[in-house]
Amino acid sequence: MEKIRVVIADDHKLIRVGLNAILQLESDVEVVAEAENGTEVMDILKGKIVDVILMDIDMGNPNGIDTTYKIKTDFPDVKVLALTQHEERDYIVKMLEAGASGYLLKNCGRDELLAAIHAVVNGDSYFSQSVSATLLKAITDLKGGLKPASKANTPLSDREIEVLRLIVEEHSNAEIAEKLFISVRTVDTHRRNLLEKLQAKNTAGLVKYAIEKGLV
Repeated sequence: MEKIRVVIADDHKLIRVGLNAILQLESDVEVVAEAENGTEVMDILKGKIVDVILMDIDMGNPNGIDTTYKIKTDFPDVKVLALTQHEERDYIVKMLEAGASGYLLKNCGRDELLAAIHAVVNGDSYFSQSVSATLLKAITDLKGGLKPASKANTPLSDREIEVLRLIVEEHSNAEIAEKLFISVRTVDTHRRNLLEKLQAKNTAGLVKYAIEKGLV
């Protein structure tokens, strides 16, 4: 079984050592490098194949948000999972706008960390429970509340709307496939089509669209 190749990006050595120790116990995860700032992250990506980056926000210049923008521009297939102490709205929104696939707080447990890594590698998103609540409130506040749903003002098919609603509810591709009695590959196709149709960069963009259109 091919291992998930992870880079730990954090300016605190103790954090990097601790995360490395946790991940080394997993048979399907390999820490291929550590970085203490954004410049080191980009240098690593030029020479190594990486699947996921555990990205702190408060690093040296460039910080985690700016580094994520750069990664998604130069290495779009690499997944970024924010791992930070910040649970404030602005940090969450900016990190997701930069292209992060998930957002975890540093007080998360080992099981949640591993679940998040596996989720983003599989093309899903992962947010801590408190982060999800903050994100949904932020998007709702942008519109001053929800609009009533209307099929007429969306280019999506009924099936795409079903998939979108389940994505917003944070179901994985496998869970969506089971609920809708379709294959995981079909769900993945629907997800890509949704991103393309709605010109969204990531799951946060899909969530924003669904709330703006009153689809959830």
